Amino acid sequence: MVARCVTMLVDKWGTAQNLAGDVVWTYAEALRFEERPETAPGLQPLQPTAPQAALKVKRWPKDTIAAGYRHTVGLKSDGTVTAVGDNKYGQCDVSNWRDMVAVAAGNAHTGNAHTIGLKSDGTVAAVGWNKHDQCDVSGWRDIVAVAAGWRRTVGLKSDGTVVAVGRNNEGQCNVSGWRDMVAVAAGDWHTVGLKSDGTVTIVGNNRYGQRNVSGWRDIVAAAAGYLHTVGLKSDGTVVAVGRNNNGQCNVSGWRDIVAVAAGDLHTVGLKSDGTVVAVGRNNKGQCNVSGWRGIVAIAAGSNHTIGLKSDGTVAAVGWNEHGQCNISGWRDIVAVAAGCAHTVGLKSDGTVPGVGTNQDGQSNVSGWRDIVAVAAGCAHTVGLKSDGTVVAVGDNEYGRCDVSGWRGIQLPGN
Repeated sequence: MVARCVTMLVDKWGTAQNLAGDVVWTYAEALRFEERPETAPGLQPLQPTAPQAALKVKRWPKDTIAAGYRHTVGLKSDGTVTAVGDNKYGQCDVSNWRDMVAVAAGNAHTGNAHTIGLKSDGTVAAVGWNKHDQCDVSGWRDIVAVAAGWRRTVGLKSDGTVVAVGRNNEGQCNVSGWRDMVAVAAGDWHTVGLKSDGTVTIVGNNRYGQRNVSGWRDIVAAAAGYLHTVGLKSDGTVVAVGRNNNGQCNVSGWRDIVAVAAGDLHTVGLKSDGTVVAVGRNNKGQCNVSGWRGIVAIAAGSNHTIGLKSDGTVAAVGWNEHGQCNISGWRDIVAVAAGCAHTVGLKSDGTVPGVGTNQDGQSNVSGWRDIVAVAAGCAHTVGLKSDGTVVAVGDNEYGRCDVSGWRGIQLPGN
């Protein structure tokens, strides 16, 4: 089994999104921005309908940094893009890009990758590995969001329709009939679309029933595990389909949930009272969250679980072979990110602590200052500074940490 490593971009306001562009805040969490408007300078007022609110939250944060398997991409404030790292397939050939508003980096188990750029006029640019035509987006128009999956690219149009190109052996690009979509996500083998009416549509691999969502209603957020799919409903209940060999889909009794996260073989839910529930594989203790209190955000690694507390401390359980759960001394944390075997926290003063494996120096962040966003790749860590410069540490085999010359990178919320 291939472990799934999801890289998260987390800004200093606590807004988290994965590198496919999917905002991890749910409707209930978004409501908290209404209580703290100064923390969300670009957020539009929320509407009372949960799916509509999900759409507004979806479109607010821009993807300014993307960490691919072996390359790093940055969107600059002037709309240009810079990239470093492995360029075997031309995935870093973005020097001539202009007027970009978002970037995404395709994931790949093998190291083959592609880079996607969304332009201000709704067109899309793509460079990199194109064996399956995943970069053939030159004819796309009116795109408002993009997702880059393994060997394919998905685009959400302003009219709620969806386009997709790339490998389609399992039907994961069969989205031509989709309508009224407000969000899209690209997993390894399947593509997920959230509709404005709160229903979900999925195409692609269905070996374990991970696409069996036809009966889902009132969904406001979705998460995709290795071979299972999780949906959060507007009433705080949760549904899940797919492989359930470890009980990762046993969520039918959950209530008052405001956020969900999916690990490799486990599922985590954050309740409105700040407690956390978890089901699934627990061989490393990654589901031992019953005693957690005061949690405001959750993250699921492949085999460990992280919770951010309201007092700025962090809780962690699960696989700790490399010390990635050694966060008991952390204070004043406003966001967390998890790499394959290390954990990074962003503090309110702009400094960053890191624990876990440091084999490639990916946890050498003690000297960082004025950080406003962090991203954790499998073996490297990237930090965006308040002045628009970028710092990076960790595995630099392909130059993915060569960011010292970057300037004017777009800040979150701008």
